[in-house]
Amino acid sequence: MDLNWKISSFKPYEPGVFLIRNGIRFAAELSGNNECGIILYDINGQKTKIPFSEEGRYGKLYGIQIEGGSVLTCRYQYYDGKDILPDTYAQAVCGLEKWGGGKKGKRPVYGSFESSGFDWEGDAPLDIPYEDTILYGLNVRSFTMHKSSGVIHRGTFEGITEKIPYLKSLGVTAVLLMPCYEYEECMTISTIGQAVLPVDGQAERMTEIEKLDCWGFRKGFYFTPKASYSAGSSPVDSFKTMVKELHKSGIEVMMHFYFPPDMKQIDVIRILKHWIMEYHIDGARLSGFHIPFRMLMQEGFLNDTKIWCDNLPEEEAADCCKDQKNFSSDNGNFKNDIRCFLKGDEGFVNAVLTYQRHNPISHGVINYLADYDGFSLYDCVCYERKHNEANGEENRDGAERNYTWNCGAEGETRKKSIRQLRLKQLKNALTLLFLSQGTPFLFSGDEFANSRHGNNNCYCQDNAVGWVEWNRNDFAEEILSYTKFLISLRCGYRILHMKQALRVMDTAACGYPDISYHGVEAWRPDLGHASRIFGIMLCGRYAGEEPFFYIACNMHWEAHKLALPKLPADHVWVKISDTSGSSKECGADVNIRPIETEALIEVRERSISVYRSMMIPQKRKTKRGQRK
Repeated sequence: MDLNWKISSFKPYEPGVFLIRNGIRFAAELSGNNECGIILYDINGQKTKIPFSEEGRYGKLYGIQIEGGSVLTCRYQYYDGKDILPDTYAQAVCGLEKWGGGKKGKRPVYGSFESSGFDWEGDAPLDIPYEDTILYGLNVRSFTMHKSSGVIHRGTFEGITEKIPYLKSLGVTAVLLMPCYEYEECMTISTIGQAVLPVDGQAERMTEIEKLDCWGFRKGFYFTPKASYSAGSSPVDSFKTMVKELHKSGIEVMMHFYFPPDMKQIDVIRILKHWIMEYHIDGARLSGFHIPFRMLMQEGFLNDTKIWCDNLPEEEAADCCKDQKNFSSDNGNFKNDIRCFLKGDEGFVNAVLTYQRHNPISHGVINYLADYDGFSLYDCVCYERKHNEANGEENRDGAERNYTWNCGAEGETRKKSIRQLRLKQLKNALTLLFLSQGTPFLFSGDEFANSRHGNNNCYCQDNAVGWVEWNRNDFAEEILSYTKFLISLRCGYRILHMKQALRVMDTAACGYPDISYHGVEAWRPDLGHASRIFGIMLCGRYAGEEPFFYIACNMHWEAHKLALPKLPADHVWVKISDTSGSSKECGADVNIRPIETEALIEVRERSISVYRSMMIPQKRKTKRGQRK
């Protein structure tokens, strides 16, 4: 070990590791009840202990400065009495490079140092507003780990980079990465095994099971990317390259962070700032405990960063987010209520109409019908009960209520009528997702009916159950084609993704409200408890010179008629999609059949049709005043 170092103390004000000229400053928060310090390991594994001194203590923070070029080649840990502690503030760690390489999660972890010579090539934030965002969630490993993904570097940041052309073709504008900061994925859980009968009566036996945590919702090393998600020797460079290439293609990068109950609120802000400055991420989704909402909202540095909070207090957002709209939250109970409506439950029309237009001025709302947890979108139409036996917990884990309908058979079936109904139900779900105001969130694989085989908690399934399978049959291709159509339609017309909330009023004095509701008679919707049908008209004049749209929805098991509202003179309605038909028939340019305004249209059972207005040229007058 090179001991020709200059060692001195300093009083730190925050924990972390800070590079200085020809050396490093270490700052650690330790108990102060024992001798404590730093252990340095050279490239040969030889170690040197350097104790902290009182001169470098400020409260429970200890600081030490080591100057000498060779210190940058060392690994390090802290010691506090007999305890050996990894540095949770390390900006690079080693010891976790091999996925699943630990035994019961007991691998030693060391802090290390990464050179900062990455060339960003002028990369800058894309600043895509919420209303223009198509958000796509994925797990870095599961997204491309299946052999059908067709990428060279499966399960890595590089694998995502290889999938950029696909993401572009889908219409994605932002990817949300599940936890991909460093964490120990090897874990042991205790579960109840078979009952045994001791002398004093019946008891249950606890069994320990070793698992891989594929989701990462645990405390980790928040300042560095996950090494096993990198195909190269530097996870830092791998992550930065992925971000840079996604930005070049017009796609933002958001990260999902989970904070356990013992997380310090001040660290949440430090972590976000670090990833924004060092890794150029565009936003974050925050889950867990004690998230400092008000502190985050008042942090000017984050004004241009998307922050999705699972449980954002709306009153605080309204109070703090007056000059920007960078915070967002789940759109109420959007997922469960719309799932209930889709399967034909009574009493959900009002809720669906409210969620469809909800778009507050103070913050964004995120709409989704499936996520990493719970059923995949395809499984929502195939399963009513969870099937988590493979998790090793005797199907005790996972949500009991899923608000789903299997369309007549639990799991896969060859019955044609059930498969056709499932296809239609998936299209219905996607239509309500992408034609609602707010920001749509689609989880990877749901755009082509990827299945998790009824497992609604596949956090430990590092296999075909948890991975996205990219092989697609005709069913999957139909769903993918329809998804692309909806995304293109939404992005093509501002009235389908407005910045401000629609008010259900004629505020522009143009003769039409911005959004209106209809039933068997125009302008008279049936909002009763037993109703399962409605029509929504969107007036494109509130978005410039755009057309009108009419969404005819029928979740009853019988066909119903709805009235098309009257349009301005020289306009007609054109059907551009029908979930009971083929995606090849979508689009006004495919099959133009004008429908007179105020006509009654039939909406088939359990289906949604979309109409768009089209201007017809005025007939030229003859010399006698007649029209041709």
